[in-house]
Amino acid sequence: MQGNNSVKTAMVVEGGAMRGIFSCGIFDEFIANDFYPFDLCLGVSAGASNTAVYLAKMHGRNLKIYLDYSLRPEFIRYGRFFAGGHLMDLDWMWNITRDDLPIDTDTLLAQHSQFLATVTCAESGVADYLTPTADELFDVLKASSALPLFYRDTVSLRGRQWSDGGVADAIPVREAHRRGARRILVIRSRPSGYQKRPSKADVLLPWLLRKSPGLVPAMKARPRTYQESLDFIRNPPADTHIIEICLPDNFPVSRMTSDRRSLQQGYQIGRDTAQRIFDLWAG
Repeated sequence: MQGNNSVKTAMVVEGGAMRGIFSCGIFDEFIANDFYPFDLCLGVSAGASNTAVYLAKMHGRNLKIYLDYSLRPEFIRYGRFFAGGHLMDLDWMWNITRDDLPIDTDTLLAQHSQFLATVTCAESGVADYLTPTADELFDVLKASSALPLFYRDTVSLRGRQWSDGGVADAIPVREAHRRGARRILVIRSRPSGYQKRPSKADVLLPWLLRKSPGLVPAMKARPRTYQESLDFIRNPPADTHIIEICLPDNFPVSRMTSDRRSLQQGYQIGRDTAQRIFDLWAG
C-alpha cells in the first residue's frame, strides 16, 4: 500500500507467547510515564495483545494474565494436545478474559495512534494488518495469536479464516515503513543474535496443516521472511531511523515458561528496559 503522510513514527512489537512478558513490562512502564509518541502501533500475536492494552492504558492488566490465567491448567495442557486437542486453548483464554478483564476499547480507539494487529490469511498464507472495531477486538487479537499446531483451529472474521500473524510477518517493520513511518521502535522477543532456522519437522507440515494447506508455504518461508525483516532493521533506508530493542541473552523466559518467579523477573527486565527506551527515543 502507499505510505500515509500522517504517519511519521511507529512501534512494532514481536510476539513470542510467554516471552511477551518482556513487552508487557515495557508497556506498563510506558503507561506509568504517559509515553505515547507513536503515530502507528503494529503488534503480532502476544505483541498485539500487549500493544492493545498499552493503548487502552490498562496498567497491570496483562501482567495478571501472564501470572494467573496463563498458568492455569485450562490454558496449556500437554495431555490434551497429544490427544488431538489444543496445546494452548485460546477459546478458553479469550472467553474468560473477555468477561473478567475486558479491554477499555473506548480509550484504545480514542488514541491518536493507529493500532494494527498482524494476522495471516489461512487460505493464502499472506499477511494482513487489521485495525479492529470495538466489537472485533478480541477476535482480531485471538486471530493474531492463533499459532498453527499449538492451536488447531483458525479464527473466522470478516468472511475469511485467519491464523497467527507471525506465520507470514513476525516483525512487520517493513509494513510500518510502507505506511510512512521513518522513526520506528522495534521491540523484539528474541536476543539480538537469534536466527530462525528451518525445522526438520517442515516435511510434516502438509499433513499437520492439512485443514489449512494455504499456510504451508508461509510456514516453510518463515526463516527467510524473518531474516528479511532483520536485514531491514539493521540496514534501513537512508531516511529511516530504527531503534531495535532485544531480549538479553540470559532472559529467563521461553515460549512455554510456567514458572511464576521467572515470569516476574522477565517482567521486571521489561520495566527496566523501558527506561533505556525513553533515553534512546529522546536522543
